[in-house]
Amino acid sequence: MDFIIDTKEKTGIKYIQLFKWIGITSSKFYDWLETDALYAEHSFNTPRKHWLLDWEKEAIKNYAKEHTNTGYRRLCYMMLDESVVAVSESTVYRVLRKAGLLNRWNEVSTKHKKTGFIQPLNFNDHWHIDIKYVNFKGTFLFLISIIDGYSRYIVHHELRTHMQEFDVQLVVQRAVEKYPKSKPRLISDNGSQFISKDFASYLKTVELQHIRTSVMYPQSNGKIERFHRTINEECLQKESKINLEDARNQIAKYIEYYNNIRLHSSLYYLTPDDYVKGRIEDKLEVRRKKLAEARIQRFLYHEKAS
Repeated sequence: MDFIIDTKEKTGIKYIQLFKWIGITSSKFYDWLETDALYAEHSFNTPRKHWLLDWEKEAIKNYAKEHTNTGYRRLCYMMLDESVVAVSESTVYRVLRKAGLLNRWNEVSTKHKKTGFIQPLNFNDHWHIDIKYVNFKGTFLFLISIIDGYSRYIVHHELRTHMQEFDVQLVVQRAVEKYPKSKPRLISDNGSQFISKDFASYLKTVELQHIRTSVMYPQSNGKIERFHRTINEECLQKESKINLEDARNQIAKYIEYYNNIRLHSSLYYLTPDDYVKGRIEDKLEVRRKKLAEARIQRFLYHEKAS
């Protein structure tokens, strides 16, 4: 450990490169650091070499105050991507809980998700479609959305004044026109718009396979339902809508944010756009390097202070 640390300080060579040359993994080096901390320190009150620094704790708390109503897991990866601080989910949880900043909806859930539905492996394998009622000046508008089952990317959406078969067909057609070479399975519930003969005939024309969820098992269309719940909580309920154009602009702006910026809990806290463009491994590797560097810097700080 001393050789690696000294070499890095003298040469400026990155740790990840030194690990490769020496032939060890970064996780092995972390194990050595933690073992050294356990054997070298005998008092619980003595700071361990992997403990957070004071500025890191303050950074976590300040960032959480600036992003209220955001779960601790999403906060963790937002801070990591923005180079605010590099820590684990559990560390963010402990810091926020001790500071009284952990919202009640951030508590760890013990619920188990359904696993019976076979998940898609590629973009445009599955499209989920559904309709959401949007309250508008005492009446309703209808948000018709299509989400990709693999990336959670909103392929197409429209806020319409009606929800007839024609409206649904128009949304599907515009989605198809965006990706003319793809032939995804279209998954829907058993709403009247989706079970009509005209809709079946249309799907046959555009060569899309249609899958309807079981009457007593709607979970297989839960991705689009969850998106509609999210947009309702984070967009529709937050601002009043002046007119139809304003409502459409608000929704379009949010979906742009949802697709390209908002970190998704089911996607390793990456964005849908990261999945569509195949940036998964690159982004996860950047995060791993940041975490590695942060742990080493904590070790060096506590080493010099002891």
